[in-house]
Amino acid sequence: MTADLLAPVDQSWLPALAPHTHVLAKISEFLGNEQARGAQVLPQAEYIFRALSLPADHVRVVIVGQDPYPTPGHAIGLAFAVDRKTRPLPRSLNNMYRELNDDLGISTPAHGDLSAWQDQGVLLLNRCLTVRAGEAGSHRTFGWETITNAVLEYLAQHQKPLVAILWGRDAQLSARHLPGVATIKSAHPSPLSAHRGFFGSKPFSHCNALLKEQGAEPIDWRISS
Repeated sequence: MTADLLAPVDQSWLPALAPHTHVLAKISEFLGNEQARGAQVLPQAEYIFRALSLPADHVRVVIVGQDPYPTPGHAIGLAFAVDRKTRPLPRSLNNMYRELNDDLGISTPAHGDLSAWQDQGVLLLNRCLTVRAGEAGSHRTFGWETITNAVLEYLAQHQKPLVAILWGRDAQLSARHLPGVATIKSAHPSPLSAHRGFFGSKPFSHCNALLKEQGAEPIDWRISS
């Protein structure tokens, strides 16, 4: 099952993942056990490692999320993103779009497909890459953090320019794995915390300013309809 899970992963990430094959095997076994007992694992298998289909040397920005949306049909393997047809949009994503408009004046997209950001080098990485349907946080501490921390450490060591956007306390735990990386921190865009420091934080313009300081092109945060 591990080989199937890794199918979307670009070859450039293999040096980061290779030291942790035993962890990947345990995760694969855990997910198999979840399914065997009738639990629905999200996202579907071919999307679990979708974020790492972006080559490591193309990454300019990493946005760290917590874990996939636990609502069936929402998670597509890119943190905070959903399929173009998903309605209504998750509330965290709506709040991101509200801040995007307030920050850069960008009109709110009608859909939640953020692959246009990924195409420009934005790695949309959750700390845990799977979740049990209906149970947020249900796959934490089963090994995913080891894998995603290794990805972040690899980027910190090998990829410049780089900006990290860490929303919420859980994502901010990742800062220790990003030494020397320009980092933006604020509250999470969740409705439970967005009013405690996410709104008004201007992460998108701040990110572009940090990229320019490193001699890199800014991200075009617009999403076509």
